Amino acid sequence: MKRTNQLQPLSREHHLGLVLSRRAKVCANDVEDIAKHWTALTDYINQNMTNHFNVEDDLILAKLEGYRASHPQVAQVIDKIAEQHHKLYQLIGLPSLSAAQVQELANALYDHIRFEERELFPLAQHVLSEQELDAIYDASSKNVKREKENR
Repeated sequence: MKRTNQLQPLSREHHLGLVLSRRAKVCANDVEDIAKHWTALTDYINQNMTNHFNVEDDLILAKLEGYRASHPQVAQVIDKIAEQHHKLYQLIGLPSLSAAQVQELANALYDHIRFEERELFPLAQHVLSEQELDAIYDASSKNVKREKENR
């Protein structure tokens, strides 16, 4: 399914997360490698994705909530995203690090991004109104918007 223009900036933000998580999945059991991948993943989540998560929570998931009763798939997607966000924040708060923990975070991030691209975004563009999608675009980070999107 072609991604609607209003959701393309959010998809663009996912690209770096996919690259970082793929690299971190093969993290060696080496202190320097662990630190390098852990820093890249946590910086991506804590710095680059703060606005992204806010847009998802406040605009996409909040708007989809109104369709929970009428669309069973909406309830499943909302619950899964909330569970994934919780797990990501739990993992980045770990007090000590190992290669296995880096790989667990990498897998969780990768799976989360893929779920959003395959489930959340197609559902949102099918269920939400043009005005709701426009609000999502407007709230998306400026650095991932493109002029040719005509928004």
